[in-house]
Amino acid sequence: MSDPHQPLRDDVRLLGELLGQVLHHHEGPELLALVEEVRALSKSAHAGNDDDFDKLADLLRELPITTAFRVARAFAHFLTLANIAEQHHRVRRRREHARDARGRAQRGSCEDTCARLLAAGVPAGALDRAARSIRIELVLTAHPTEIVRRTLLQKHHRIAGELASLDRPDLTASERQDALDAIQREIASVWQTDEVRHERVSPLDEVRAGLVVFEESLWGAVPRFLRALDRALAAATRTGLPLNAAPVRFGSWIGGDRDGNPNITPEVTRQATWLARWMAASLYLREIRALRAELSLTTASDALRVRTGDAHEPYRALLAGVRDRLFATRAWAEAALASEHPERASATATAPYFDAAELLEPLALCYRSLGATGNQLIAAGRLADILRRLAVFGLTLARLDLRQEASRHTDAIEWIAQQRGWGPYAAAAEADRQSLLVRALTAGRTRLADLPIDAASEQVRDVLETFRMAATLHRDSLGAYVITMAGQPSDVLAVELLQRMAGQAHPQRVVPLFETADDLHRAGETIDALLRVPWYRERIRGHQEVMVGYSDSAKDAGRFAAAWILYRGQEDIISTCERHGVAVTLFHGRGGSIGRGGGPTYLAIQSQPPRKVSEASEASETSELSEVSDTSDTASVRITEQGETIEAKFGLVDIAVRTLEVYTSAMLEATVAPQPAPRAEWRESVDRVADEARAAYRAVVYETPEFLEYFRNATPEPELAAINIGSRPARRPGGISRTGGVESLRAIPWQFAWTQTRLLLPSWLGIEAAITEADKTRFREMYDGWPFFRSTLDLIAIALAEADPRIAAQYDRLVPAALRPLGANLRKRFTRASDAVLAVMATRDLLHDNPVLRRSIDVRNPYVDPINLVQIELLRRLRTGGASDPQLQHAFVVTVNGIAAGMRNTG
Repeated sequence: MSDPHQPLRDDVRLLGELLGQVLHHHEGPELLALVEEVRALSKSAHAGNDDDFDKLADLLRELPITTAFRVARAFAHFLTLANIAEQHHRVRRRREHARDARGRAQRGSCEDTCARLLAAGVPAGALDRAARSIRIELVLTAHPTEIVRRTLLQKHHRIAGELASLDRPDLTASERQDALDAIQREIASVWQTDEVRHERVSPLDEVRAGLVVFEESLWGAVPRFLRALDRALAAATRTGLPLNAAPVRFGSWIGGDRDGNPNITPEVTRQATWLARWMAASLYLREIRALRAELSLTTASDALRVRTGDAHEPYRALLAGVRDRLFATRAWAEAALASEHPERASATATAPYFDAAELLEPLALCYRSLGATGNQLIAAGRLADILRRLAVFGLTLARLDLRQEASRHTDAIEWIAQQRGWGPYAAAAEADRQSLLVRALTAGRTRLADLPIDAASEQVRDVLETFRMAATLHRDSLGAYVITMAGQPSDVLAVELLQRMAGQAHPQRVVPLFETADDLHRAGETIDALLRVPWYRERIRGHQEVMVGYSDSAKDAGRFAAAWILYRGQEDIISTCERHGVAVTLFHGRGGSIGRGGGPTYLAIQSQPPRKVSEASEASETSELSEVSDTSDTASVRITEQGETIEAKFGLVDIAVRTLEVYTSAMLEATVAPQPAPRAEWRESVDRVADEARAAYRAVVYETPEFLEYFRNATPEPELAAINIGSRPARRPGGISRTGGVESLRAIPWQFAWTQTRLLLPSWLGIEAAITEADKTRFREMYDGWPFFRSTLDLIAIALAEADPRIAAQYDRLVPAALRPLGANLRKRFTRASDAVLAVMATRDLLHDNPVLRRSIDVRNPYVDPINLVQIELLRRLRTGGASDPQLQHAFVVTVNGIAAGMRNTG
């Protein structure tokens, strides 16, 4: 049997050779020879030759900084090219599965999942109902973790496209050479392009970059995914998927997440919604023009003829009006973006679309007419794709969530209370706060427009103007209002009052975010108290959304303890809502890295607490074209997609289709075949392990006096804040000082810094003290029988396998001698953590069941090591008088990019 991964190795070798030719041409044979010498030493060191590792470190340390920079840059570019090859290989393998003559569907595909569930005894009717009821909303965020410039991402996509061309079996010799030349041109262009952003990205730049993902990938991926799901369901249940079904939809925080980001102003949010409408109108306009060109038919149903009279080509006649209204919609958005008075932008001769149902109506009429005249095959083409897009994207592509920190709302209510003579609010007890808020909500007489907002402080004014702005937006522009650091029912009621005072005709659903370990521990209690408020129970109409945060809880308690705290917190939230007869949507704030809740999608969903997914919003076959499915308030689950995970999961159409399939397949399986509840003795064991792991983690991170100084010396955290990755500041207000703790540091740069040094400490620290020899037998039972425990341990194993304590030890050269024993202790803990996990897994290899990842790490590490060693020398020079040297700063950022490419994530 041929090796299915040989084409990947061939691609990596090809791209490496082409990069070498570019280096030879543009930098000279001397640099290429040096790069090859460094590569040989690094590979030998990884093969076990410690002397060659020392030679490598000495060689790179002694190089002139300009030469070391070029060497690091060459290795960074190779790693990026390897990433491109791996992404393309995922597409290649997906296509190979689809062409498999033996009919073996790819694991996790819609076809595979439906077939496996039926074979396991799930009734076809149950599978059909589940497919119609699941609602997954993927929420794109702009957290500062996408480090690659958009200019370079576009070049990377073109290289991937040419690799796909090389796979064609009918390629002529001339065409093959054309593709090779095109790849080499792109590599040469990339090599001569500055990979460093010299200006911080603006919020609207982030909005535009997010919309490009919809334009270039998701717009094409969604109908392909839905057709695949429809075919799989039709084969399994003989019913298929209704055209108005939207098992996956999209939300966004880009332009709406103002928590700790003063750059997200009310005007930025307003423009973000207009840009989304402009992009959606442009995409629909393109589709309608193409559809008009296709539907040249002269026969139509009587219902359509009523609308078009004796037009010779009735479909084109009807769609001309749709085209004109979409053009007017785009023109309205352009005028709104260009005007300080957006209300004037609505004065157009043709009415824009502001309600998706208005766009649906003529398209549904065309669909029914084609069916009535025997043209079902034509109806199932581009027209069906547009209808499916409309169900998923609406007129805005993604509804924009707003997010703000709870204390900001407290300050705003305190100011209003002072203006209205309501008495103290901020200093009041929780019960008194709730009473004040409910009285104001019930009375409903005070409006923000009646208050002297200009006299308020800048921060209070920003909060109030945000709510006033939200009240002016169209209903489908906004999704949830997320409250960071929510800890009390009054945090939710305060936002409800601010919405009412702003005059929001269709208030956003208010979502408390529980993210610290303590808040998650009390989450069920907080939701219980909230649902006991009669006004609030009536307001939510039987549905509550709650967000749980993975980043801060992991920074607070360590990865293993945080995973268990989150599991139990979700159980408490679910049981509380069930007790009150309220449906609940859990919103998972996952990051990209394992230390922030990232990891394989399928495992993540399968390892959630068992629960029944509501089927209240089930799509109907009989009414599949009567309305646009509105799932914004009835999602089964919401999940953030952050930073580089967006590019990795949705950057290419084929990859995006696969991502959507995996999410849907995992939710289908979790819905119709949920995992049984864990045994009581297993829970007791994890209770103990989590407590001990948390105590060990906090003893190091929070209770070791010298830890903060070590962290700031042994990692590039102080220098990372200067990188122009995103619009959001790296630190919370007040910053981080040598005398304080890590509390004010955001979870992303915390993880980012440890990823750069290759120790990945937040992903494993604590587990080494909690898993003991005496527990191994029970832990092996739990590993084999409990998806939560297995997935959590597997993710920690991945982090341990990706880490390299030998490289991390080199960063201790930057640390004062008195602090170096702390670094040595951390690396001893790393070894103990690896041994403990291996003992539970009963294997010698942390990646025993993931040979693809093992091979990827083994290939990458020899190319990442030299970049780390160069970075260490750059940090030494930056910290010894070179902090203002632009050449050193530029070279440092290049090493950050290269290590991020090698580790395949930042934070």
